[in-house]
Amino acid sequence: MTAQTSSAMQLSPDHISNPAVLGTGSKHRKALLCLLFSSIIFVAWGGFIAVHSASGMGAFKAVFYAARCLLQHSDPYNPATLQQLYSAEGGTFPSNPVDAFLFRRAMLVCVNLPSSLFLIAPLALLPWKVAALIWMVLNAVSLMVAAFAVWSIAKDQALRPATLLICLLLCNAELVFALGNLAGLVASLCTIAVCCFLEDRYASFGVFCLAISLVLKPHDSGLVWLYFLLAGGVHRKRALQTLGVAALLTLPAVLWVSHVAPMWLQEIRANLRLLSAHGSVNDPGPASLTFHSADTVISLQAFFSLIRDDPRFYNLASYLISGALLCAGAVRVLQSRYTKTNAWCAIAAITALSMLPVYHRAYDAKLLLLAIPACALLWREGGRLKWIAGLVTTLALLCTADVPATILMNMMTSMKGGSASLWGRLLTAFVFHPAPLILLATGSFYLWIYFRYTAHENREAVTTNDTLGAAVTAVSGTSL
Repeated sequence: MTAQTSSAMQLSPDHISNPAVLGTGSKHRKALLCLLFSSIIFVAWGGFIAVHSASGMGAFKAVFYAARCLLQHSDPYNPATLQQLYSAEGGTFPSNPVDAFLFRRAMLVCVNLPSSLFLIAPLALLPWKVAALIWMVLNAVSLMVAAFAVWSIAKDQALRPATLLICLLLCNAELVFALGNLAGLVASLCTIAVCCFLEDRYASFGVFCLAISLVLKPHDSGLVWLYFLLAGGVHRKRALQTLGVAALLTLPAVLWVSHVAPMWLQEIRANLRLLSAHGSVNDPGPASLTFHSADTVISLQAFFSLIRDDPRFYNLASYLISGALLCAGAVRVLQSRYTKTNAWCAIAAITALSMLPVYHRAYDAKLLLLAIPACALLWREGGRLKWIAGLVTTLALLCTADVPATILMNMMTSMKGGSASLWGRLLTAFVFHPAPLILLATGSFYLWIYFRYTAHENREAVTTNDTLGAAVTAVSGTSL
């Protein structure tokens, strides 16, 4: 049979007119249009905020001007030096005194790692407007690529739910885009890397993406990297390769910063203490400057601080709960056989639980893109788990989304009372700051699913080994 005949048979009229084939193609095209429309929303809306808001691209300004400090052989971890350079280069401050103080405290006190400044340094050589435009393009493209990569995996399991969940996340990515926070690129690159590793495609590119993600914000993607290290086999190899690339990027950064600012380690610790102090920007408690904002802290400390606003209490409670769940999962990974289904469930649990033990904000939770394939797998299986997976994943995306957070912020501002008593504070936590509890529920659910799947597969492996052992014994007996 010739190649032309084979091609003609493949493209026969019966095949072309098959309603199932046409219907699937039409559904996929509609889903892609929804993803495109959602991307246009966050780019257009986020771009408008970035241009017209006093805090627009503020998070990128922090790392951009810190990198410029290094390029001028000045200490970026000295707040006075950083603010002096920002003013000298024509940087503007909000006209409102409160907003100006918040801007100085949040944006012009450097807590970025030397590796972050090293990677941003090429952009810091450019004029501010050019660098900001390039950064916006990088953020937008990387998030859209990550969303498409997840969609291409989840669509075959549950096209409609996966599309809706991804669109929900994209439509609420305005703040991370408008502020230019590193978390947008970090979450996108980590998502792309996981898709490359689990689908066994473009592994070298995945190693590069995960390494960049690690050196920019290790507390966002570090636990995802740890999963691949513990999973063993080829995934441990990928994790070690990632560590090697990250080390190659980090070493020259540390040497450079240590040469320019020999006291940088002590200074960054002092800056972290300043920002985390009671009533400061990163304080997770109700006295925080950002407690009543849409961009509030989503770690478990934010919940426990409403019960008792004491770091010794809320830090310990957060570490114990998150640590117990994460350690249980790590032990299970070491004891279980790797499968792609199990891996997606483990990754879904990690993305939710990794937000809880230490400081994270809503923009870090864009990493929840990685929970959508596991949700799609459970949706395909049907039953009650389908609805539970859909509910917890939707709630996790909603409670870390920009628009719902803004609505809750406005409601909380108009309802000042009810927080004096313990019950009032708990009501505030459940109604106005639900993110930590919902992320805890989401991570616990997917961890339970992971335990359930691995237990089933472990039993099957034991049964198979027993059967093979009995067969070998029988054959040996017959031979004798």
